[in-house]
Amino acid sequence: MSSTASLSRHRALGLTDYEYELILESLAREPNDVELAMLSLMWSEHCAYKHSRRLLGRLPTKGPHVLLGPGENSGVVDVGGGVAVAFKVESHNHPSAVEPFQGAATGVGGIVRDIFAVGARPIAVLDSLRFGELSSERSRYLLERAVAGIGHYGNSIGVPTVGGELYFEPSYEQNCLINAMCLGIAPHERLIRSAAAGVGNAVVLLGALTGRDGIGGASVLASAELGEGDSDKRPSVQIGDPFAEKKLMECCLELLDRGLLVSLQDLGAAGLTSSASEMASKGNVGLDIDVSKVPLREPGMEPFEIMISESQERMLCVIEPGRLDEVVEVCEKWETLSTAIGEVTESGRVRVLDGDDLVGDLPVEVLVDACPTYELRPTPVAPVSGAAPSLDETDAAGRLLELLASPNLCSRAPVFEQYDWIVQSRTVRRPDQADAAVLQLPDGSAIAVSIDGNGRRVGCDPRVGAAEAVYECAANLACVGAEPLGATNCLNFGNPEKPNVAWQLTEAVQGIAEACEALGVPIVGGNVSLYNESPDGPICPTPVIGMVGKLPDASKAGRLGFADEGDAIALVGDFEPSLNGSELTKSVGPLPPADANAVRDAQEAVRCGIRSGALKNAHDVSDGGLAVAIAECCLAGGIGGTVEWSGDLFGEAPGRAFIVSGQAPPGQVIGRVGGDSLEIAGRLKLSLSDLASARDGGLRYA
Repeated sequence: MSSTASLSRHRALGLTDYEYELILESLAREPNDVELAMLSLMWSEHCAYKHSRRLLGRLPTKGPHVLLGPGENSGVVDVGGGVAVAFKVESHNHPSAVEPFQGAATGVGGIVRDIFAVGARPIAVLDSLRFGELSSERSRYLLERAVAGIGHYGNSIGVPTVGGELYFEPSYEQNCLINAMCLGIAPHERLIRSAAAGVGNAVVLLGALTGRDGIGGASVLASAELGEGDSDKRPSVQIGDPFAEKKLMECCLELLDRGLLVSLQDLGAAGLTSSASEMASKGNVGLDIDVSKVPLREPGMEPFEIMISESQERMLCVIEPGRLDEVVEVCEKWETLSTAIGEVTESGRVRVLDGDDLVGDLPVEVLVDACPTYELRPTPVAPVSGAAPSLDETDAAGRLLELLASPNLCSRAPVFEQYDWIVQSRTVRRPDQADAAVLQLPDGSAIAVSIDGNGRRVGCDPRVGAAEAVYECAANLACVGAEPLGATNCLNFGNPEKPNVAWQLTEAVQGIAEACEALGVPIVGGNVSLYNESPDGPICPTPVIGMVGKLPDASKAGRLGFADEGDAIALVGDFEPSLNGSELTKSVGPLPPADANAVRDAQEAVRCGIRSGALKNAHDVSDGGLAVAIAECCLAGGIGGTVEWSGDLFGEAPGRAFIVSGQAPPGQVIGRVGGDSLEIAGRLKLSLSDLASARDGGLRYA
C-alpha cells in the first residue's frame, strides 16, 4: 500500500498523522483494515477521552457510601439495608441532532443498559434537554421528536421518567443536547464488575442481531463538529428496539440472580471492539473473538463491520464453560439470543478470528491505554465587566408574567405528560410536585434524584456557574429532605482544541470539584461530550449534574407547594442574587461566588426542617429569582401568599437560598400563606388564575 493511500486511510477514520505514527511505533507494522477500524474508534474522543482524561482526575471520587466508582458501567452507592443504588448520566447529542427520535430513544436504551450491566434493576430515567429558541422550526421539530423517542423507549420497557430539565437557547440551534440519566437498585450480592476473568472461560454475546446500523457512530458523530450534510450521517445513528431491551434486561438480571456470570459489559460505542478490549484491560487478560459466530441481521458483513457495529440491545458476558447450558436455558426463557463467540486467554491481546482465519491481532494495551492524552491550552476569556443591568420595576407584575410564560420557565406538562412516571409504583413525588423526584424503597425509606445545569450561567463564569449546578442539584434534594450520597456528571462543551473552549472546560471541572468537595459529595461516574459545535460556533458550556440522595421516611418527602392558610413564608440562606446570566436579562458578566459554608448550612437547615415536619414546603430560588420561586410555590399548592420584600425580585443565585413555609420556619420570615393571589407589597399583585394562565401556555410546539 502506498504511503499516500495509508495516510488517507487513517485520516478518513479520524486519526491524526501523529496518532497514526504512534500506532505504527506501538505495533512495529501497519495495521490491517480490521485493526485500523478498531483503533480509530478506541482512539476517538468519545472512547478515549483524550482531551479530558487529565482533567477528570481533579474530581473527588471517594466517599463513605461509594461501592463502585468511575471506570465501571455505572457508579453505585450504598443506601443501607443491603441495598445499592446505581446511577449514571450520558449524552446522545450528536446522534439526536441528526435523527432526534432514534438518537434520543437509543440514548435512553444505552443508559439503561449501563445500569443493569452492574446488576441493578433500572427504576427511573431523567433527561436534560437543550434546543435552540422555541421560535425556530428546527428546534420545535427536534424537541417534538426527541421527547417522543424518550417516551417511546422508557414507556415500552417499563421504566418511569420521573424528572428532568428543558432549556432553549440560541447556541443549541444546530447542536441540541440530549442527556439521559438512569438509576437502579440492587442487593449488594447481585453487583457485578465488567473485568473479564478466568483463562478458558467462554465469551458470550447476548441480545439482538448485529447489523450495520451505528457503524462509526462514536467517531463520525461524537468526535467531530457537525456541519453541512449532516443528513448523510443518518446511517451512523443506531436503531433501537425497547421490547428486545426489556427481555435482555430481565434475562441478565436472572442470570445474575442465579450466579451464572463472571462479568458483564454493555455494548455501546464501538460495539464489540470497546466491550471486548475494556473487559480484557480491566481483567489483565486477552480475548479471542470469532466474528463468524456472531448472529447477523444482514448478510455479507465484513469482519471490521461486525467488530465496530453499534447495534443496540446487546451485552457481552464471561461465563464458565460448564455453565453454558444453564445460560442458554435462561436466555431461551426470555427469548434472548445467546451465542458463545470467543474465550478468555492469557495473551493480553484482542484477537479477531473469522473462522480459522486470524483477521486482527492487537495488544489490549495499545487499544485501551496507548492513545495519547492531550494537554489543553486554555486561554482565559474574561467575563464582561460592569454593573448588572438596572431594571425599571414599575411593571414588576408584567415582568413576572413574562418570565412564567417564557419557554425556559413555563409548565413542562406538555413534555412530561408524554412519559409514564408512575410505572413500577415507586414514585412518591412526580415531576410537578417537588424539586426532586422521590422513589420509595421496600423498607419505607426513599431515594431522591435531581439533574441540573445552566449553560448560560456557565458561559458567564465557568467556575462559578459549574459550582452552581452542583449546589442547585443538592438544593433540590434538600427540598425533599434527602442527603446527597453521590453525583454523576455530563460535560457538554465545544471543540477542546480551541483555547477558549479549553479554558471553559478546565474552569468548569475545577468548579464542580470545589463544590463537590465543599458538600462532601463524590462523583461516581459520568460522561464527556465534546465538539458540540457548528459553523456558527460552540454551544454554551453546559456541565450537567445528576445527584442521588437518601431520606429515611418516604411519607415525609417535601413538596413544592404552599400548604396551609396562615403559615409563615421564610427565606432561608445567603441570598445574594445577580441579574448577570439571569433568565430575565440573559446578560453576561461575572457571577457572585457562593460561600460554600453558607450553602451547606442552608441546605442542612431545610433538609432537617422537612424531615422533622417543621417545614410544610421547600423550593430553591433559582431561574427567575425570588418572585418566580414564590409564584411557583403558590401555583403548586393552589393557594396564594402575601410577602414583604424590598430586595431583588428577579436576580438569581442557584442552590443558595430557599422559599419555605411552616408555623415557625427557620430563616427570615417575609410573609404569610393565604388568599387567592400573590402579593408582594407595594410591587405587584396577581391572581393565581393569571399566574397559571401565563405559566401553562408558554410551551407550544406549533
